[in-house]
Amino acid sequence: MALDQRLLDILACPKDKGPLYYVAAESALYNPRLQLRYDVRDDIPVMLIDEATHLGQAEHERLMAVIAAADIQPTFVATS
Repeated sequence: MALDQRLLDILACPKDKGPLYYVAAESALYNPRLQLRYDVRDDIPVMLIDEATHLGQAEHERLMAVIAAADIQPTFVATS
């Protein structure tokens, strides 16, 4: 089961308050600005900074390629 779109529309990174990418195939929410991955366990996003995984450059590039290939959109569009 995927995350509800209403939840995705309001989810933000707890560290920088910016948008995330939901990669359902990997059960993850990803912040490319900080290269932080937040796991989704049993359809519940684990949005704790201490439990986020910092990705190295190679994994960041792989995940960004997955996001681009699947045309995954951010959880929201940041405004100034």
